[in-house]
Amino acid sequence: MAKTDNSSFEKKLFKAADKLRKNIDAAEYKHVVLGLIFLKYISESFAELYHKLEADEWSDPEDRDEYIAENTFFVPKVARWSHIQAQAKLPSIGQTIDEAMEAIEKENTDLKNVLPQVYGKANLDKTSLGELIDLISNTELQAENENSKDLFGRVYEYFLGEFANAEGKKGGQFYTPKAIVKLMVEMIEPYKGRVYDPASGSGGMFVMSEKFVTEHSGNIKDITVYGQESNQTTWKLSKMNLAIRNINSKFVVWNTEGTFLKNAHPDLKADFVLANPPFNQKDWGVDILADDARWKYGTPPNGNANYGWMQHMLYHLAPRGVMATVLSNGSLSSNTSGEGDIRKNLVDADLVECIVALPKQLFYNTGIPACIWFLRREKTNHSKEVLFIDASELGFMKDRAHRDFSEEDITKIRDTYLNWRKGENYQNIKGFCKSAKLETLQKNSYVLTPGRYVGILDEDDDGISFEEKMADLTSTLKQQMNKEQELNKEIATQLAKIGMSL
Repeated sequence: MAKTDNSSFEKKLFKAADKLRKNIDAAEYKHVVLGLIFLKYISESFAELYHKLEADEWSDPEDRDEYIAENTFFVPKVARWSHIQAQAKLPSIGQTIDEAMEAIEKENTDLKNVLPQVYGKANLDKTSLGELIDLISNTELQAENENSKDLFGRVYEYFLGEFANAEGKKGGQFYTPKAIVKLMVEMIEPYKGRVYDPASGSGGMFVMSEKFVTEHSGNIKDITVYGQESNQTTWKLSKMNLAIRNINSKFVVWNTEGTFLKNAHPDLKADFVLANPPFNQKDWGVDILADDARWKYGTPPNGNANYGWMQHMLYHLAPRGVMATVLSNGSLSSNTSGEGDIRKNLVDADLVECIVALPKQLFYNTGIPACIWFLRREKTNHSKEVLFIDASELGFMKDRAHRDFSEEDITKIRDTYLNWRKGENYQNIKGFCKSAKLETLQKNSYVLTPGRYVGILDEDDDGISFEEKMADLTSTLKQQMNKEQELNKEIATQLAKIGMSL
């Protein structure tokens, strides 16, 4: 199904910024652009509070403590956007921005070793850099009726997605498509509590959780985010992304060892876990961690970390917690190196709540079909039962290479799950959803591929169940057989009469 795509404000802005890229590849250029967007954002936040303090005769707008008290970054004079913009046409603009980034890091410990200082590089055309500054300077004038800070948060998020698209496989390492994140968040509903992502990338799961809370009239202070990322460059992107959203990121950490070998939050029990870990990760360190307490349901094979990630998340799940994780479809049926036994143990422990099969071409970094696992500690209404949703035929092609979910698709999947959980207005739909009992899963050798349970919807499907059709066909056949017997008797009678007359 095609979808009309009206050119959005963010898209126009990205195209304009991309034209200035010239001889720099997307992977390097994203730090240039996203760093400037971040700098513009914190300058806007600073200026807003600065003017309030300036109007108050008892306050000093240059007092750093005033900004700390209001949870606002203090921006020194050499880093304020007005200073940057005034220098935009000078050949030294690159050095000016690098000095601004360094000054901001010195004044704000939360941003230490986070901001890009790449603007003085020789391969970055300084005329294009000046034009990019002018473009970002005029951004708020191009979008009507929106708070400038909210606008830059939206622009940052959109640009992350576009750079991920441009980088292809590498882009998928730091970005999960927005529609997938939105679907996961709206299904687990993180209103209040601790939200954990053990492979946090650029922080998309946290940003969407914050949006969910605010859209449902909640308080962003009611959630605390915990994350871990092994790629320092990606971690820097996430720190800026969360800062723009005013999300406290002190528990979002980076280390080179990674989540398995150096668990940064060993005592954490999260109310909500959201993740899109690397698919089918090899050589992830289980030889060192063979007896780890996390492998309660079976030791994962060294050749594939899928069940390592899943059990790591379960280990950190609170007694009433719920988790959603994206994995490759192989996790649903693989029996390699004990994976089938781990899956059986998870099902028998009544932890698996829902499986959603996703369409192909949703992700930037892989064409492998994927699914979302939803696991819950306490399945109050559906003990020993699993909901299967086959969404593999939903979505639309947003370009030649990538598929996306529409709002209607997200709503359909989300509402099916929530209605099933509440026991309200749910019914099995052939080809789309099926609630299956544990006995059915056992008969299918614990294979959890949704298509095996929901069935295939024929093109000429009339909505009548197989049982009803068989009953009708049997009744019709019986009637026809009775009619045949009557006709045979009539024929025999007539033949007898003909014989007598002869």
